[in-house]
Amino acid sequence: MTAVVDDYVESIRLDALYDDPYPIYRELRRRPPVFVPAAGRYLVTRHADVVHLEKHPEIFSAAEKDSLMTRVMGHTLLRKDGCPHMRERKAAEPALRPRVVKNHWTPIFQRISDELIDVFVDEGRADLFTAYAAPMAALSLREMLGLRGVSADDLQKWSQAMMDGTGNYADDPAVWKRSDRAAAAIGVAVDEAIVRLRRGPDETIISAMLAGDDPIEPETIRANVRVIIGGGLNEPRDAVLTGIYGLLTNAGQLEAVRADAGLFRSVFEETVRWVAPIGMYPRQTTREVELGGTTLPAGARIGVVLGSANRDEAIFDDPDVFDIHRNARHHVAFGGGPHFCLGTWAARAQVGEVSLPNLLRRLPNLRLRTDEPTCWGGWVFRGPLTLPVEWDAR
Repeated sequence: MTAVVDDYVESIRLDALYDDPYPIYRELRRRPPVFVPAAGRYLVTRHADVVHLEKHPEIFSAAEKDSLMTRVMGHTLLRKDGCPHMRERKAAEPALRPRVVKNHWTPIFQRISDELIDVFVDEGRADLFTAYAAPMAALSLREMLGLRGVSADDLQKWSQAMMDGTGNYADDPAVWKRSDRAAAAIGVAVDEAIVRLRRGPDETIISAMLAGDDPIEPETIRANVRVIIGGGLNEPRDAVLTGIYGLLTNAGQLEAVRADAGLFRSVFEETVRWVAPIGMYPRQTTREVELGGTTLPAGARIGVVLGSANRDEAIFDDPDVFDIHRNARHHVAFGGGPHFCLGTWAARAQVGEVSLPNLLRRLPNLRLRTDEPTCWGGWVFRGPLTLPVEWDAR
């Protein structure tokens, strides 16, 4: 059947999705994919439909026309299909393979984590967003990319400007100005790295894109570094915060993890299932197609809602509950198909093997503060906006 907009779908507002999308997703999963006027897209919210469309990239294309991401960042691998996408993906892969992550990047993640915690460990309280998770993600990303002379603050500002630009459906000139300024600054930093890395290649992502059998041209490297900064900082940051919040609000699970560090692998997978850091990404149909009982026209803009698919009652029991003991392996937080997240192994190491365990190891009796609540926001990207905690300082 052809999708129709009912009264409930007409009533959905973007601010409600931002505040708490999960009640809305629960209602949308009862419907086939439906056009949501506020989002300007057909939202695909059920797990089976997400898995299906990712198996058919020839129909559900990543190369969305008039993409705001392309307007802000240039033509990145995330907005390409087929051979052009695979060429750029394969060029970056050597820097992010499991063995490289384990032997090279994980010790660097550990050093960064310890240096950050050293700054505030004696204070007894902190907002983990600003003190730890955000700079941890930024500094780790800087190392992996191969950017020097760039601060964590620079990367955080650039990332936010990129994300604001890709969501600038209101065509706000001030937003374009910020995102254009950030894009130009990233281009300068990338060009400096290219000059250095051509002289001396290393394990970084930019070096890998330069040094492979089919080297990537500088313009394309600039675009792909922009998209990595745009999304690759938010995701590990939000996963760290969500994972800690999940543990600190579930005493039995926290106790289990303290007794068995091997459970941190399950903590990570349940964290990204429970609150998918990338809540939604776009696709566009290349022809008329049926999906989940709805006929979508050619050229239909789609929002693939991972945040909903990961709480689908058809797949997960009590999906709104954080439970590290569940089997969460069917989550789709990293997408699927040819566009399966390139940084998956690095995220698992940075968040699940270093950032979360190190916090619990070094901050005795870590707990949420009772005088200040944790704030949450987002649906395209979602996570805590603050995470005030305290611990027993020595």
